[in-house]
Amino acid sequence: MDQRVPMTPRGYEALKVELKRLKSVDRPANIKDIEEAIAHGDLSENAEYHAAKEKQAHIAGRMAMLDDRIARAQVIDTTGKTADKVSFGATIKLSDIETNDEVVYTLVGEEEADASQGRISVTSPVARALMAKEVGDEVKVKVPKGVREFEVLEIRFDPL
Repeated sequence: MDQRVPMTPRGYEALKVELKRLKSVDRPANIKDIEEAIAHGDLSENAEYHAAKEKQAHIAGRMAMLDDRIARAQVIDTTGKTADKVSFGATIKLSDIETNDEVVYTLVGEEEADASQGRISVTSPVARALMAKEVGDEVKVKVPKGVREFEVLEIRFDPL
């Protein structure tokens, strides 16, 4: 897998911070937990040991995934970008044509996506449908509940 992974500068830094924490805090604490569990003896019935080993595997897997994402990162800085068309990093205000409800989304990398914060993955169906659209354009998006129609009201590039 040699594909680049798009992300904002903030998302890239967050991955690096998480990896550093895993290496310098979580993994050493986990090693200590394993050592303490071993000291209790009989590993076959030692729940603390098995839980610590499971956590060790989780930490190692997360570290490997973060290493991979950081190595393949394509950091996209949108500073000074003109807001004429929807692209990665854009914040888009949409109006649901059926309900007139307004919603705001920022298109970010997969690791940064958090729908509750209005940050959606650039690979999501909504983001893909919005790409290259302009203010005033209408877009149909196939979602699990059917098809929704939106009008693009505003495109801007906020500092990420």
